[in-house]
Amino acid sequence: MFWINIFTSVFFILQHSTGSWSAEAKAAAQRRCVVLYPNCTENGGQSCQRYEYCEPGSHYCFTAWSQNNASANGIELKHQGCWTQNQGCENDSCIQSNLQTQSVSFCCCHLDKCNINISMVSIGFSQAVTEKGPTAKVQSDGKAKVMEILMYSLVPIIVLVILIVIVFVMWRCYYNRNMYTSHLQLPACDPEMGTQEFNQPHRPIQLLELRAHGRFGEVWKANMLDAVVAVKIMPFKEKASWLAEQEIYNLPHMKHDNILLFVGGEKHEENLWLITEFHEKGSLCDFLKGNSVTWSQLCKIAESMVRGLAYLHDDVSLTRCQSKPAVAHRDFKSKNVLLKEDLTACIADFGLALKFEPGKSPGETHGLVGTRRYMAPEILEGAISFRKDAFLRIDMYACGLVLWELLSRNSCSDQPADEYQLPFEEEAGSHPTLEDMQELVVMKKLRPTIKNHWLQHPGLEQVAATIEECWDQDAEARVSAICVQERLSQLSRTLNVSTSSHNLSISPNQNIYYHISSVSN
Repeated sequence: MFWINIFTSVFFILQHSTGSWSAEAKAAAQRRCVVLYPNCTENGGQSCQRYEYCEPGSHYCFTAWSQNNASANGIELKHQGCWTQNQGCENDSCIQSNLQTQSVSFCCCHLDKCNINISMVSIGFSQAVTEKGPTAKVQSDGKAKVMEILMYSLVPIIVLVILIVIVFVMWRCYYNRNMYTSHLQLPACDPEMGTQEFNQPHRPIQLLELRAHGRFGEVWKANMLDAVVAVKIMPFKEKASWLAEQEIYNLPHMKHDNILLFVGGEKHEENLWLITEFHEKGSLCDFLKGNSVTWSQLCKIAESMVRGLAYLHDDVSLTRCQSKPAVAHRDFKSKNVLLKEDLTACIADFGLALKFEPGKSPGETHGLVGTRRYMAPEILEGAISFRKDAFLRIDMYACGLVLWELLSRNSCSDQPADEYQLPFEEEAGSHPTLEDMQELVVMKKLRPTIKNHWLQHPGLEQVAATIEECWDQDAEARVSAICVQERLSQLSRTLNVSTSSHNLSISPNQNIYYHISSVSN
C-alpha cells in the first residue's frame, strides 16, 4: 500500500507538471510580439503599437528604427513585429545588431514582447544604452518571464528526482533488512552449522615448519598468500574432533581478542586441516619454560586469559537466532593458551568443547575427557552433573591450575622464580596415571603448593587467594570466570608495587607450539 501511494503521488505531480510544460511549450511555439502600424496616428501614435501572435514559423521579435533628433527620445521607429530568421536573435531583450545601415538600426530577440524595448550600443563606449519606446515597459518583465518558465520547467524535474531518490533509498533499506534477517537466521538456526564438510577449493597454503607433533596430529607454521598461519593437520580418524572444533569456531560472535582467530577447515586426500592465526611466542606453557614474569606481565597474561574464558562461558544474545551460546572448553590448560606478541593471551583448541543452547542437548557429554593432571575432582571420581554450570566449574578448576603456573614463575618476590613445573608434576611426575590423580586430588585433596614467600607480595597474595577459590574441592563454591576477570582487572589497575625489571628471552632450544587436545599428561 505504501508503494502504491508513492507512485500515485509521482504520477499526479508528473501529470500537472506536464500540463504546465505543455502550456509553456504552446506559448513558445506561437510567439507574441509588439507590432507597429506605421500609418496609425490615433492618440498621438501611442496606440500604433499592439501585441499580436506571430504566424507559425516566426519565433522571434524585431524592431527597426532610425535617428531622429526632432523626436522626444531621439529615435523614430520604422518597423516592429515578428521575425523568422534566428541569426543574432538569441538575446532575451532587443539589443542593437550589426545588421544595420547608416540610417536604420535593427535588433531582434526570442521572448514574448521582447521588442517593446530596444538597447542601442554607442560607438566608443563599452556599455549598452537602453531606450524605451513610447509604450515600453522595463526590461525586467522579460527576465521575470524567463524565470517563470524555468521555474515551471525545473521544479517538476527536481521533485521527480527527489522522489526517485527517496524511493531508491527506501528500497535499499528494505532489501538490506531482508538480507540481514536471512543472514542472521540461516546460520544460527541451522542445527548442522559448523559440522559441514568443506568441499571448496583449497586455500593457497605453503607449509613452512613443523612446530609440534603428537598422537593426534601435527601443527605447522605456514604461508597463506602474504599471511603467516598455523595449520593443524589431523588424521581422518579424528574427524569428529575436526568437525567439533569448527562447530565451536563457527558459532555466531565467536570472534574475540582473547579467542584464537579461526581461518577455516579443509578436507584433503589423506588428512584434515584446521587453519588458524599463528602466534610466534607459542603457548603459555612453552613461554613459562623459558621465562619468568614480572607483576605487570603476570597481570596482563592472567587478565586477558580469564577474559577470553569468561566470554566463552557467557551467552551473547542479539536476536532470536543470532546468539552465541555458553561454551565449556573441557580441556583448559596452559598448552591451550597462546600468547600474542604483546603477551596478550588467547584461548585455542576446542576439539572437546561443548555448547549449551537453550532447549537443546549439549551433545556428546562423556565426563572423562581432557588432560588428566587438569581434571577436576568430580571428573576423577565420576560424580559429574551433566549441566552447564557443572561443566563451567570444571573449566574454572583447570583455570586455577593455569594461574598457579603463572604464579610459580613470578619474579615479583625477593626470591628468584622457581623452575617451571606443570601442576602436580612434583607429586606425580611427568606422566601421571588416572589412578595417581584420583589419589592426589580426590582422596588426599592435594593441590599444587603455594609458596610462603609469594604471600609477602600484596598482589600475589590476592592472586593466590583467587586461585584457591578456583580449585575448591566443592564445585559449587568455585568462583566464576567473570568474577576472576574483575578481580584481576582491579588488581592491575589499583596495585602500584615497585618490581624489579626482568629482561625476557626465549631459550634457543625451546619448543614453541600449541598443543593438540587429547587425554594426555
